[in-house]
Amino acid sequence: MTIPTNTILNADCLKALPMLRDESVSFILTDPPYLVRYKPRDGRAVSGDDNAAWLKPAFAQMYRVLQSDGFCFTFYGWPHADRFMEAFRAAGFRPVGHFSFPKQYVSSVGHVLCQHECGYLLAKGNPARPRQPLGDVIQWSDNTGNKLHPTQKPISILLPLVETYSAPQETVLDPFAGSGSTLMAAKSLGRSYIGIELDAKYHAVASRRLA
Repeated sequence: MTIPTNTILNADCLKALPMLRDESVSFILTDPPYLVRYKPRDGRAVSGDDNAAWLKPAFAQMYRVLQSDGFCFTFYGWPHADRFMEAFRAAGFRPVGHFSFPKQYVSSVGHVLCQHECGYLLAKGNPARPRQPLGDVIQWSDNTGNKLHPTQKPISILLPLVETYSAPQETVLDPFAGSGSTLMAAKSLGRSYIGIELDAKYHAVASRRLA
Protein backbone atom coordinates (compact mmCIF):
# COMPACT_ATOMS: atom_id res chain seq x y z
CA MET A 1 0.00 0.00 0.00
CA THR A 2 1.16 3.54 -0.76
CA ILE A 3 -0.39 6.80 0.38
CA PRO A 4 -1.83 8.86 -2.49
CA THR A 5 -1.36 12.62 -2.53
CA ASN A 6 -4.10 15.01 -1.39
CA THR A 7 -4.96 12.59 1.39
CA ILE A 8 -5.06 12.73 5.16
CA LEU A 9 -4.72 9.33 6.78
CA ASN A 10 -6.03 8.42 10.25
CA ALA A 11 -3.03 6.45 11.47
CA ASP A 12 0.09 6.37 13.61
CA CYS A 13 2.81 8.06 11.57
CA LEU A 14 5.29 5.35 12.59
CA LYS A 15 3.09 2.85 10.75
CA ALA A 16 2.07 5.14 7.87
CA LEU A 17 5.39 6.77 6.95
CA PRO A 18 6.96 3.44 5.89
CA MET A 19 4.27 3.30 3.17
CA LEU A 20 5.93 6.27 1.45
CA ARG A 21 8.75 5.76 -1.00
CA ASP A 22 12.24 7.10 -0.33
CA GLU A 23 12.58 10.79 -1.25
CA SER A 24 8.94 11.03 -2.35
CA VAL A 25 7.96 14.33 -0.69
CA SER A 26 9.35 17.78 -1.39
CA PHE A 27 8.82 19.63 1.91
CA ILE A 28 7.81 18.65 5.44
CA LEU A 29 5.99 21.11 7.67
CA THR A 30 4.82 19.72 10.98
CA ASP A 31 3.86 20.47 14.57
CA PRO A 32 4.65 17.36 16.62
CA PRO A 33 3.83 16.87 20.31
CA TYR A 34 6.06 18.98 22.56
CA LEU A 35 6.56 16.28 25.24
CA VAL A 36 5.09 18.58 27.91
CA ARG A 37 1.85 16.70 28.77
CA TYR A 38 -0.08 19.77 27.66
CA LYS A 39 -3.74 19.81 28.66
CA PRO A 40 -5.85 22.96 28.31
CA ARG A 41 -8.72 23.81 30.63
CA ASP A 42 -11.20 21.96 28.44
CA GLY A 43 -9.39 18.68 29.13
CA ARG A 44 -8.36 17.87 25.55
CA ALA A 45 -5.03 16.12 25.11
CA VAL A 46 -2.44 15.66 22.36
CA SER A 47 -1.58 12.06 21.48
CA GLY A 48 2.09 11.27 22.08
CA ASP A 49 2.68 14.31 24.29
CA ASP A 50 3.39 12.15 27.34
CA ASN A 51 6.37 10.22 25.95
CA ALA A 52 9.30 10.49 23.53
CA ALA A 53 9.28 6.95 22.17
CA TRP A 54 8.10 8.18 18.76
CA LEU A 55 10.58 11.07 18.45
CA LYS A 56 13.70 9.50 16.91
CA PRO A 57 11.92 6.94 14.69
CA ALA A 58 9.52 9.58 13.35
CA PHE A 59 12.29 11.96 12.32
CA ALA A 60 14.30 9.09 10.86
CA GLN A 61 11.33 8.25 8.65
CA MET A 62 10.81 11.91 7.74
CA TYR A 63 14.43 12.13 6.62
CA ARG A 64 14.04 9.01 4.50
CA VAL A 65 10.91 10.19 2.64
CA LEU A 66 12.14 13.77 2.08
CA GLN A 67 13.75 14.49 -1.28
CA SER A 68 17.50 15.02 -1.48
CA ASP A 69 18.46 18.63 -0.77
CA GLY A 70 15.06 19.34 0.78
CA PHE A 71 13.74 21.23 3.82
CA CYS A 72 11.80 20.16 6.88
CA PHE A 73 10.25 22.77 9.16
CA THR A 74 9.17 21.62 12.59
CA PHE A 75 7.77 23.35 15.63
CA TYR A 76 9.12 21.89 18.87
CA GLY A 77 8.85 22.10 22.65
CA TRP A 78 11.65 24.28 23.98
CA PRO A 79 11.72 22.57 27.43
CA HIS A 80 13.02 19.50 25.58
CA ALA A 81 15.10 21.25 22.94
CA ASP A 82 18.00 18.86 23.61
CA ARG A 83 15.87 15.79 22.88
CA PHE A 84 14.50 17.28 19.68
CA MET A 85 17.95 18.32 18.47
CA GLU A 86 19.32 14.86 19.24
CA ALA A 87 16.53 13.33 17.14
CA PHE A 88 17.10 15.78 14.26
CA ARG A 89 20.82 15.04 14.10
CA ALA A 90 20.42 11.29 14.58
CA ALA A 91 18.11 11.24 11.56
CA GLY A 92 20.65 13.15 9.45
CA PHE A 93 19.06 16.60 9.46
CA ARG A 94 21.12 19.77 9.76
CA PRO A 95 19.58 22.87 11.39
CA VAL A 96 19.82 25.86 9.04
CA GLY A 97 17.40 28.29 10.68
CA HIS A 98 15.49 28.98 13.88
CA PHE A 99 12.20 30.88 13.81
CA SER A 100 10.23 32.76 16.45
CA PHE A 101 6.52 33.51 16.23
CA PRO A 102 5.67 36.30 18.72
CA LYS A 103 2.06 36.54 19.85
CA GLN A 104 0.05 39.56 20.92
CA TYR A 105 -1.40 37.61 23.82
CA VAL A 106 -0.18 35.40 26.66
CA SER A 107 -0.80 31.71 26.01
CA SER A 108 0.33 30.46 29.42
CA VAL A 109 1.87 31.74 32.65
CA GLY A 110 4.75 30.12 34.50
CA HIS A 111 8.08 31.61 35.53
CA VAL A 112 7.58 33.85 32.49
CA LEU A 113 4.64 35.05 30.44
CA CYS A 114 4.66 32.76 27.39
CA GLN A 115 4.13 34.85 24.26
CA HIS A 116 5.86 33.05 21.41
CA GLU A 117 6.25 29.73 19.58
CA CYS A 118 9.43 28.53 17.91
CA GLY A 119 10.53 26.13 15.21
CA TYR A 120 13.58 24.82 13.36
CA LEU A 121 14.23 24.81 9.65
CA LEU A 122 16.14 21.60 8.96
CA ALA A 123 17.99 20.63 5.80
CA LYS A 124 18.62 17.27 4.20
CA GLY A 125 21.76 17.53 2.11
CA ASN A 126 22.50 20.96 0.67
CA PRO A 127 19.31 22.62 -0.59
CA ALA A 128 19.65 25.80 -2.64
CA ARG A 129 19.07 29.11 -0.90
CA PRO A 130 15.55 30.43 -1.61
CA ARG A 131 15.30 33.39 -3.96
CA GLN A 132 13.74 35.41 -1.16
CA PRO A 133 14.70 33.92 2.22
CA LEU A 134 12.22 34.49 5.03
CA GLY A 135 12.97 36.57 8.07
CA ASP A 136 13.20 34.34 11.12
CA VAL A 137 10.57 36.32 13.06
CA ILE A 138 7.00 35.84 11.84
CA GLN A 139 4.18 37.60 13.67
CA TRP A 140 1.47 35.34 15.04
CA SER A 141 -1.22 37.51 13.47
CA ASP A 142 -4.29 35.34 14.09
CA ASN A 143 -5.55 33.91 17.37
CA THR A 144 -7.27 30.63 16.50
CA GLY A 145 -8.48 30.18 20.04
CA ASN A 146 -7.44 26.54 19.60
CA LYS A 147 -11.04 25.84 18.66
CA LEU A 148 -10.21 22.92 16.35
CA HIS A 149 -7.16 21.49 18.13
CA PRO A 150 -5.39 22.12 21.47
CA THR A 151 -2.25 23.41 19.69
CA GLN A 152 -3.84 24.79 16.51
CA LYS A 153 -1.53 26.94 14.37
CA PRO A 154 -2.89 29.83 12.25
CA ILE A 155 -2.74 29.16 8.52
CA SER A 156 -1.33 32.67 8.07
CA ILE A 157 2.01 31.74 9.67
CA LEU A 158 2.28 28.51 7.66
CA LEU A 159 1.67 30.04 4.23
CA PRO A 160 5.06 31.81 3.96
CA LEU A 161 6.87 28.62 4.99
CA VAL A 162 5.14 26.54 2.33
CA GLU A 163 5.59 29.25 -0.31
CA THR A 164 9.32 29.74 0.40
CA TYR A 165 10.48 26.17 0.92
CA SER A 166 8.43 24.33 -1.72
CA ALA A 167 7.27 24.96 -5.27
CA PRO A 168 3.86 24.64 -6.96
CA GLN A 169 2.84 21.06 -7.74
CA GLU A 170 5.34 19.68 -5.24
CA THR A 171 4.17 17.51 -2.33
CA VAL A 172 4.05 18.78 1.26
CA LEU A 173 3.95 16.24 4.11
CA ASP A 174 2.64 16.71 7.65
CA PRO A 175 2.93 13.51 9.72
CA PHE A 176 1.34 15.19 12.78
CA ALA A 177 -1.45 16.89 10.90
CA GLY A 178 -3.81 17.81 13.75
CA SER A 179 -6.71 19.86 12.38
CA GLY A 180 -5.08 20.09 8.94
CA SER A 181 -3.73 23.65 8.90
CA THR A 182 -0.50 22.70 7.09
CA LEU A 183 -2.51 20.82 4.48
CA MET A 184 -4.86 23.79 4.05
CA ALA A 185 -1.87 26.07 3.47
CA ALA A 186 -0.39 23.65 0.94
CA LYS A 187 -3.67 23.25 -0.92
CA SER A 188 -4.25 27.00 -1.14
CA LEU A 189 -0.79 27.47 -2.70
CA GLY A 190 -1.23 24.79 -5.35
CA ARG A 191 0.84 22.09 -3.67
CA SER A 192 -0.13 18.45 -3.27
CA TYR A 193 -0.27 17.26 0.31
CA ILE A 194 -0.12 14.17 2.47
CA GLY A 195 -1.28 14.30 6.07
CA ILE A 196 -1.18 11.70 8.85
CA GLU A 197 -3.14 12.17 12.08
CA LEU A 198 -3.42 9.63 14.89
CA ASP A 199 -6.48 11.02 16.69
CA ALA A 200 -9.74 10.18 14.92
CA LYS A 201 -11.46 13.36 16.17
CA TYR A 202 -8.86 15.69 14.69
CA HIS A 203 -8.59 13.60 11.53
CA ALA A 204 -12.34 14.14 11.03
CA VAL A 205 -11.95 17.90 11.59
CA ALA A 206 -9.09 18.10 9.08
CA SER A 207 -11.02 16.04 6.52
CA ARG A 208 -14.00 18.39 6.75
CA ARG A 209 -11.80 21.47 6.34
CA LEU A 210 -10.04 20.05 3.30
CA ALA A 211 -13.33 19.01 1.69
